[in-house]
Amino acid sequence: MLDEEEEEIPVPINNDLERRIADTFEVFDHAGNKTVDSREIATIVRALGCCPTEAEVQEILMAVEMPEAPGSVHLSNFLPHICEIITEHKYQPASPAQLLEAFQILDSDGRGYLTKEHISTLMTQDGEPFTQDELDEMLEIAIDPHTQTVPYEYYINQLMLD
Repeated sequence: MLDEEEEEIPVPINNDLERRIADTFEVFDHAGNKTVDSREIATIVRALGCCPTEAEVQEILMAVEMPEAPGSVHLSNFLPHICEIITEHKYQPASPAQLLEAFQILDSDGRGYLTKEHISTLMTQDGEPFTQDELDEMLEIAIDPHTQTVPYEYYINQLMLD
């Protein structure tokens, strides 16, 4: 547990990027002491527009978690590290062209869509698997309710609108 002295670590905000990071961090700072549970870091980093893998999230945690309070991350540790990540354009999301190319590789027949079953299998068994909740959330947006397929060009356009 943090004592009062540790809770009062000053965190100067010097620019718009730092303000955006601090504002996002503070959404998860339920105690109002500039500290979040380390399990929230992946969500915060992704809310800032970065797309790290789970392994990369673990690297971030190793860099920012408070040694004196395992399981906690203070804004003073998080802010400079995430500023560097964002400034260096690390963990950027794939471009629409990259997404289209990936879908086309998966669509070996060139049909312009993937079946719900095929994409579900790919997303839960290959690479870094999605959880069932993540898969359900993606399919809710991606699946055409009439054909039960993922018309991927339409899906990519929907992603770009969000």
